[in-house]
Amino acid sequence: MPKTEVVIFAEEDGTSPLIEWLDGLSPKVQDKCIVRIERLAEIGHELRRPEADFLRDGIYELRWKSEGLQFRVLYFFHKGKAVLSHGNTKEAEGPPKEIDMAIRRREMFEKNPNKHAYEGGLK
Repeated sequence: MPKTEVVIFAEEDGTSPLIEWLDGLSPKVQDKCIVRIERLAEIGHELRRPEADFLRDGIYELRWKSEGLQFRVLYFFHKGKAVLSHGNTKEAEGPPKEIDMAIRRREMFEKNPNKHAYEGGLK
């Protein structure tokens, strides 16, 4: 099975909500996030619970627990690529506003993928 290309979403100014969020987390949590992203690259659409889950409206989440908290990275697919929108710490049900934000970012990405692809790397 071919690998899935993983792209990180970038805002209009070139910054990445995901990278900014990750920068505020412990190295242990960052490492677990990178493992999930690598699994997404390996398996793509086939990635399932407990590592990933479908939320709604074409939005998925990478899932992991660390340090007593639940972490999520919301993503979507565009022309075979997995696009990472942003991350959050989940306390109960995933807040609808987080999913809505990922949907808005997907719409922005679909209109101009080159402009909304982050140029930097994860680490």
